[in-house]
Amino acid sequence: MGLADKKKIWSRAKTDPRIGITLCAALALILGLAAYWTGMPGKTAIMAGLAAFMAVCWVTEVVPIPVTSLFPLALFPLFGVAPLDEVSASYGKPVIYLFLGGFLLALGLQRSGVHRRIALWIVDHVGSQPSRLILGFMLASAGLSMWISNTATVLVMLPIALAVLQEAKHSGVSKPALSKFGVALMLGIAYSADIGGMATPVGTPPNLVLLQLYAELVPNKPPLGFGQWMIMGLPLSAIFLSCGWLLLTRVVFRFPRESLFGETDVIRSARESLGIIRRDEWITVIVFTVAAVLWMTRADLTLGALTIPGWQSLFGLDLMGDASVAIAAAAVLFMIPSTDHPGETLLTWKQARDIPWGLLLLFGGGFALAKGFELSGLSESIGVALTAFKDVHPIVLVATVCLFITFLTEVTSNTATTSLILPILAEASRAMGIDPLLLMIPATLSASCAFMMPVASPTQAIVFGSGYVSIRQMVRAGIWFNLLGVFLVTVIFLLVAKPVFGIQW
Repeated sequence: MGLADKKKIWSRAKTDPRIGITLCAALALILGLAAYWTGMPGKTAIMAGLAAFMAVCWVTEVVPIPVTSLFPLALFPLFGVAPLDEVSASYGKPVIYLFLGGFLLALGLQRSGVHRRIALWIVDHVGSQPSRLILGFMLASAGLSMWISNTATVLVMLPIALAVLQEAKHSGVSKPALSKFGVALMLGIAYSADIGGMATPVGTPPNLVLLQLYAELVPNKPPLGFGQWMIMGLPLSAIFLSCGWLLLTRVVFRFPRESLFGETDVIRSARESLGIIRRDEWITVIVFTVAAVLWMTRADLTLGALTIPGWQSLFGLDLMGDASVAIAAAAVLFMIPSTDHPGETLLTWKQARDIPWGLLLLFGGGFALAKGFELSGLSESIGVALTAFKDVHPIVLVATVCLFITFLTEVTSNTATTSLILPILAEASRAMGIDPLLLMIPATLSASCAFMMPVASPTQAIVFGSGYVSIRQMVRAGIWFNLLGVFLVTVIFLLVAKPVFGIQW
C-alpha cells in the first residue's frame, strides 16, 4: 500500500466516524493481544487495549474529545475493569469543581470588563517601541492566564493586538515591518498565555490534573498546596517569560528602537475610552482577590524547618478545600446586583453556559482512566518495565521526561496527555525507588510547553486564525521555545525540588 493510499484511508477515517472508530478499535485490539502475549494478566491486557483505544480517539478526534472521555462509564464495567460506581466517582472529583468555580470567576471578570482595563494598563506602561510593546502584551497575557483560562486570555488580548496593528498600519509602518511585528506580537500573546498558566495550580488544566492524581496515587504524602506550587511556578513563569521575550525579539525577530506610532498612541486612547473604574469592576475584583488569597493561604506551607500555618488548620476547617472556595466565590457573583446590567446580577446563568463543559468531562475521563490503570494493574506492569532506567541520573531522567512530554503534546491534548502519563510515572517512580513528584511535576509543566503547532494549544490555534502567523513561522519560533522550556523546567524544578517539595535526589 502506497503513501497516497494510506493518506486517502486516513482522510476517510476522519470524515466517516464508522471507519475511524473501526481503525481505533483494531489498533486497540492489536495492542491488547500483544500485551497478553507478553505475559500480562487478562484484565491488565484488556485495560492496555482500552487505554490505547481512548488515546487514539483523543488524538485523532474521530469522535469529539468529550464523548471519548465518557467511554470509561460503559467500557470499564463491560470488560470487568472497574465497577460503575467507582468509575462514575471519577467525574465528580473536587478538582473538577475547582476548575468550574475558577472559570465562573473568570467569566465574571470578563463580563465586568476589568480584564481589559488591566491588560491595557500594563501595555500602556511599557512604551511604544516594538520590542517593549511585545513585552507589555506578554506581561498582560501571562498575568491574566495565571487566573483565567489560557484560551480566554488570548481572546481578551487579540482584539487589543489587532487594534495596535491597525494603528501601526495607519501610521505608515511598511508592510514587511508590520508583518514581522504582527507575527512576533501574536506569538508572544499565545506563548505567554501558556507560560503564565504554569505559575498557579488553576492557571492551566494539567496542573489541576496533577493535584488530583497525586492525592489519589500517593495518598501517604500530604497533597500539594496552592502556595507551595506558586513558590516554584511563579519564578519559573517569570524567568521563562523574560527569556522568551528576549528570544522572540532579539533572536527569532529583531526590531528597531524607534516608536511604532510616532505621535499617536492607540493604547492610551483605548484606556481613556474605558472611563473611570465602575462599581461592577470593583466588586468583581474584590471577590476574585479574596478567592485568590484564600487559595494561597489555605494549606500549611512548609519550607525546610519553617512551617507557616494556613487558615484551614488555624480555624479547624479541615473539610474545606480549594474547590469550596472557588464555588463559594462564584456563587457570590450570582447574588450581587449589577449596575451595568439593570435587573441582572454580576454573573448570570446565561453567561455560565459558555463554560467549556467538555473540558470538565475530559478531566473526569482522565481520572477514570487513571483509576482503570490502578485497578487493572497496568500502572504496576508498566512501572516494573521502566525499572530498567533506575540507574539513570535524575537530571537525565527529568530532562528526558520533559523532552518527551513537550513534543508529545504537540499533537495531543495536554490534559489528556497528563491524565494518561501521570499514573504511569507515579508507578514507575515507586518501582525505581524515587519520589513520584520527581517525574510528575516536570511532566505536568512540560505539557504546557508545546509551542510549535497550532493544534498543540487553543492559544496557538487562535492566533494562527488571525492570519498574521503561518505554520512555518510558528514552527520556526516554537522549536526554540520548546527547547527553552525543557531546559528551564529541568533546571528550576531540580533547584526547588528539595527546599519546596522535600524531594531527595
